[in-house]
Amino acid sequence: MISVFDLFKIGIGPSSSHTVGPMRAARLFVESLQQTHYLEQTARVMVRLYGSLALTGKGHATDKAILLGLMGEKPDQVDPAAVAGQVDAVRENHTINLFGCKAIHFDESTDLIFEQRETLPFHINGMRFQAFDAWGEVLSDREYYSVGGGFVVADDEIDSLGEAGEGQPDFPHPFATAAELMHICEQEQVPIWQVVLRNENALRPEEETRAGILRIWGVMQDCVTRGCTQTGTLPGGLKA
Repeated sequence: MISVFDLFKIGIGPSSSHTVGPMRAARLFVESLQQTHYLEQTARVMVRLYGSLALTGKGHATDKAILLGLMGEKPDQVDPAAVAGQVDAVRENHTINLFGCKAIHFDESTDLIFEQRETLPFHINGMRFQAFDAWGEVLSDREYYSVGGGFVVADDEIDSLGEAGEGQPDFPHPFATAAELMHICEQEQVPIWQVVLRNENALRPEEETRAGILRIWGVMQDCVTRGCTQTGTLPGGLKA
């Protein structure tokens, strides 16, 4: 079962696969460096984007998302108004503050590579992150895939994907297809939203679910307002 909060994610755009996913992957990488005590030793980070991310990444702000993720930003918590300043500072100073606590030299021309002629084996949206110490030795080498909807899969998680559902609670109305959902609605004589809410209640108190949905609604309204008031040129090659 997928939660409503898996489907409706807050994050900067324009793409869940090409913006939100890469930001999450970059943050997961530096978070792993911190957990394995490699962060303090890290003197350089190199990121390679493959396949679709490499071909359309500029227009979908994948490069900006990677920088923000390396700095430790989360898609649902980053301040959209501050993004431009954060990214510009990295590009002007050629320095990035990993996870907000480890400053290293970073030059996009050599440290963020768009491999437009290559793909990684598992998915078209592949990324490779490498961390090096001051002597050029590899501290960590990880691959991540942005598989859609903001979901990210690490290279060491691929073999366990078939085990989805383990550890989840017992949902009162489990379903895997729209037809099954409609059958439940007819059987229970309730609308779709009530079936979904009952399942969400198995994951958390109902008040938390309602508060989370209202937060998403508020962010959507803020996004509309900001989109109607902003001026300038859209990213990408069209220069619109």
